[in-house]
Amino acid sequence: MYINITDSTTADNKSSSHDLVHYLEKENRTDKEHNPELWFNQDRTTISAFDTRLAIDNNIAKLSKQDAKFFLINISPSQKEIAWLKERYGDEGAKEQLKAYAVKVMDEYAKNFKRPGINSNKDLLWFGKLENYRYYGHKDPEVKQGLKKRGERKPGEQMHIQVIVSRKDITNKIKLSPNNNSKGRNAEHSRRMGQFDRSAFKQSGEKVFDHLFNFERGFDETFNYANAKKKGLLDERVAMRTERSNNSPGQRPVARQEFAPAHKEPQLKLALGKTQAEAAPYIPIKKKKKRSKEQEQDQGLSF
Repeated sequence: MYINITDSTTADNKSSSHDLVHYLEKENRTDKEHNPELWFNQDRTTISAFDTRLAIDNNIAKLSKQDAKFFLINISPSQKEIAWLKERYGDEGAKEQLKAYAVKVMDEYAKNFKRPGINSNKDLLWFGKLENYRYYGHKDPEVKQGLKKRGERKPGEQMHIQVIVSRKDITNKIKLSPNNNSKGRNAEHSRRMGQFDRSAFKQSGEKVFDHLFNFERGFDETFNYANAKKKGLLDERVAMRTERSNNSPGQRPVARQEFAPAHKEPQLKLALGKTQAEAAPYIPIKKKKKRSKEQEQDQGLSF
């Protein structure tokens, strides 16, 4: 499950949401294979693009011109997760289930702020839009290599949901920004400023999906594993590697083997009455060259 928060992928989020709403309507303008996908939230499933834009643009009390007015949340299940939903609920049923899941993701979004009065998605002003496809962009390797054209549909299951959420809560009084991760010097400061934890939000969204749909997620598919592999500290990566080994059936960590010589050389015994110099010939010892700092540096753990 990939969950990401951006200011906006196509438009400035410090002004009207018009351009972003228009962009997210692209499939309704071009896709003739499906019925138009309308916007939805916790209360309604047939919201027009016009009503969506109007609500977001009017919920900006006491925000300056430089303040963000809204944020975009991308909820993208993996192809394995989509196949699981379609197998259980069918094509159309999978869409409705994914929308219901998005409502619960917004519950987690609200709770992550740890702000009084912000307890669930009902305390937010937000609108979701289901999309059936993804498209190649100019940054994709296939486009750079000339294998695909910009704007062509990507293969496989690509169903996902985009959510526009207002910077202000449903009452238009409280500012809420996922960009604020201030932990403050004390509990009161943290409560007042907010302390949105993006990693905790993404992880909670993953757990909600698994619990809601009884989905068995492999350890290598978890957010914790991917996050530690990408940017975790060395001890975190070691812990992830150990846990992965313990969770892999039939696989055990290979113990380091120490090889002993085939036979032991007899210890040199000093003859009685002789000095050590007389018992063994003098062998000059060459001094070892000092190793450079680069040679002495430990190599990082890789997977």
